[in-house]
Amino acid sequence: MTRHSITLLSVRIDNVTYADAMARVQTFLREPGLHQIATVNPEFVVMTQTNAEFRRVLNTTALNVPDGVGLLWASRHLGTPLRERVTGQEMVDRITALAAEHGHRVFFLGAREGIAERAAAALAAMHPRLQIAGCYAGSPAREEEDNIVARVNAANAQILFVAYGPPKQELWIARNAARLAPRVSVAMGVGGTFDTLAGIVPRAPQWIRNAGFEWTYRLLREPRRFKRQLAIPYFMWLVVTRGKSEHEDRERRQKPRKE
Repeated sequence: MTRHSITLLSVRIDNVTYADAMARVQTFLREPGLHQIATVNPEFVVMTQTNAEFRRVLNTTALNVPDGVGLLWASRHLGTPLRERVTGQEMVDRITALAAEHGHRVFFLGAREGIAERAAAALAAMHPRLQIAGCYAGSPAREEEDNIVARVNAANAQILFVAYGPPKQELWIARNAARLAPRVSVAMGVGGTFDTLAGIVPRAPQWIRNAGFEWTYRLLREPRRFKRQLAIPYFMWLVVTRGKSEHEDRERRQKPRKE
């Protein structure tokens, strides 16, 4: 039997394929309230080991897609394999296509000044029927939240992409979810996706993405990311040293007791 989700180093990862994830997005757009989507990768999991609030938010989102080959490796290592890698970049592409088809308005928030506009324009070129509700760089600072929430709500957006980088973007969405609903139905942190769409950061060739080595391609092009990429071997070490025992403890607790 396929599990609907697994827990990896105390973080919930939903065991979804692209088809599953998009089916959920369609459901979210029909339901009341804001539904937060997180694109969890090994770096996220490492951050949660020292950031309890980030861990709490990830464990209360509507959907956590498995973005990262490291998660697939870890799930196999623990005997609870995830079915497919579901990347944030591809989710943005697919959600945008869905929005264009059904007339959902999309707001692009975050990144450096002017980048959100360029990302939105690139997606609109691919999907001419896309309704862009608005673009704004803003900031994840708390003192700007009232202004940004007012902007998004005034734009009557149903979908919100937030590019402040983890964990700021996920914490921002969680803090403001109640004020953004019921207008916004789906909100997702998208990290550096706007930069890629805007052409600031070239995307890896398809064969590299298929092989799961997009992070290596980006590291070679952007050596300054080296410190961030150290999270990957640390994640693997955590899985090997702690993941198995945590998984076994959880399985033992969940096993029905014999009378």
